[in-house]
Amino acid sequence: MLKHRPTIRDHSAEANLFARRAFVGFVFVLAMVAILLSNLYKIQVENHQDYQTRSNDNRIKVIPIAPNRGLIYDRNGVLLAENKPVYNLEVIPEDVNDLTESLDQVSKIITISEQEKDDFLKDIKHTRRFKSQILKARLNETEVAKFSVNQHKFPGFSIEARLARYYPFGDTLTHALGYVAKLNKKELNKLDQEGQATNYRATYDIGKLGIEKYYEQLLHGEVGSQRVEVNNRGRVIRTLSMVQPKPGSDIVLTLDIGLQQIAQHALKDMRGAIVVMDAKDGGVLALYSNPSYDPNLFVHGISSKNYKALLNQDRPLINRATQGRYAPASTVKPHMAILALEENIVSESTSIWDPGFFEIPNVEHKWRDWKRWGHGHVDVYKAIEESCDTYFYDAAYRLGITKISDFMARFGFGDLSGIDIHEETTAILPSKEWKEGRFKESWWRGDTISVGIGQGYWTATPIQIANATNILVNKGINHPPHLAQVAKKEDQVTQINGDEKPPVILKNPDNWRIAIDAMHNTVKKVTGTAHKAFKGVSYDPAGKTGTAQVVSIAQGERYDAKSLKERQRDNAIYVGFAPYNNPQIVLSIVVENTGGGSSVGAPIARQLMDYYFAANPVELAGNIK
Repeated sequence: MLKHRPTIRDHSAEANLFARRAFVGFVFVLAMVAILLSNLYKIQVENHQDYQTRSNDNRIKVIPIAPNRGLIYDRNGVLLAENKPVYNLEVIPEDVNDLTESLDQVSKIITISEQEKDDFLKDIKHTRRFKSQILKARLNETEVAKFSVNQHKFPGFSIEARLARYYPFGDTLTHALGYVAKLNKKELNKLDQEGQATNYRATYDIGKLGIEKYYEQLLHGEVGSQRVEVNNRGRVIRTLSMVQPKPGSDIVLTLDIGLQQIAQHALKDMRGAIVVMDAKDGGVLALYSNPSYDPNLFVHGISSKNYKALLNQDRPLINRATQGRYAPASTVKPHMAILALEENIVSESTSIWDPGFFEIPNVEHKWRDWKRWGHGHVDVYKAIEESCDTYFYDAAYRLGITKISDFMARFGFGDLSGIDIHEETTAILPSKEWKEGRFKESWWRGDTISVGIGQGYWTATPIQIANATNILVNKGINHPPHLAQVAKKEDQVTQINGDEKPPVILKNPDNWRIAIDAMHNTVKKVTGTAHKAFKGVSYDPAGKTGTAQVVSIAQGERYDAKSLKERQRDNAIYVGFAPYNNPQIVLSIVVENTGGGSSVGAPIARQLMDYYFAANPVELAGNIK
């Protein structure tokens, strides 16, 4: 059988196949190189500017810098709100080899609670490890010193300082100044809506109450910035440029811190409020509400324990000077007298008989005078000097509620006083319309009688009472109360407030004199209800006492403070001004559940006036302007 001859390889064919495959491979590679070159051209040439910008965004960052908050001073230049450095212990986690061990070792030098450790460990889980995080805030001097001498043992740990608000007078000024505290989500949303969010990019705190809140835009300042170069991990390498922040304006208040301290000392542990105004321009010299609280507790975040302590029945969080609603009692009798004179219900010489009570014809109820046996024959002067209730019961009955309500509204009752803090209430100036809207009931003649002596439905705040008195002693000129006087920024000084409201004009301007003279007699005459409190003073005061009933006393029963619960006892009220011939200051005082205005309110007024006139002696001659 024949064997097949082996096939000889076709080298030519193999060479052609290789050549074709090599050519295809070369074309493919060439195409890929062309595509790569094309893309490189687009990136490096056509889209160079776009990628350059994106690269700079990764390389350069703009970091906002918070402005220093403006300072607050009293009228004499005493610093009331300042910015103090606060020392925090901070850690850069990536620079610490064994974080847990380091925390334990640091705790042996300064006290760090388990809660602080837990909060720190939670915080670093949500932030980059090369960024500094606060381990313990507000170190005291001893803690700063102890850690500083051991800092070399703890790489990554450091003490950093920032400025934080501080109120050196603590609870003395809380309700006037207010305080700053951490920005919350609601406030951030509001800033965003107002187009102010950018200006708060580096700000942690914002004004919450009082002057701090009312003048937030002035006090805050303008944010600055710095352009820095960072590496691919976001770490700052160097600073390229900086725009310095503009500090907020400093504000000078009308307050006198010395007078404010006297007010606090005078109230002691009693609940109440004191307002002292400059009779010439309405500037508030003292505004104190008791009890108060330390605003510094809120600046760094108040603990739940401390906050719960403020939620007690004495309500220290309420500003009684502008939010406390009290029956104005007899302090409005001079205003009632002017209205009665204006409406010819009485004249300067009119006299009525006071048997110790007032009756409406065909009505059994008797409205009693504070003096059970009555004041006898009473004219307008005696009615104010001795605070005769019966005289004003009769005047109110004949005037009617509409005339009373309309007239008292001209003195600011039932309305915001205009003082430059947001925490204020209108209180209640009763009228027929008010009662119908509130109780769905008609106004009865008997409702008017108590209104005549500042009782019944009528309530007012101490700032309203002070403002109404100031209008009276200035014979209708209306200087609205205000706390801020000027704003200072570098060399620029801007006047704040000072504008007058429309005056109260009487048909007979001489009626001002009658009421003012009677208030003077209240202090100077032996029979006056405030005479005893002001014996021997070197200045010439005038005023009006008031005792506001808190609970009704049944017919036939007598008021007995000892038989009542402490919070059911009368409120003591006093309004006053001095000097009589040329008023410099006006004040109103309300002390809760302590008795009469003559025994409690007037002595406090004397302490305030003694201090004021010792520092500001005046000539007693002249006329009221």
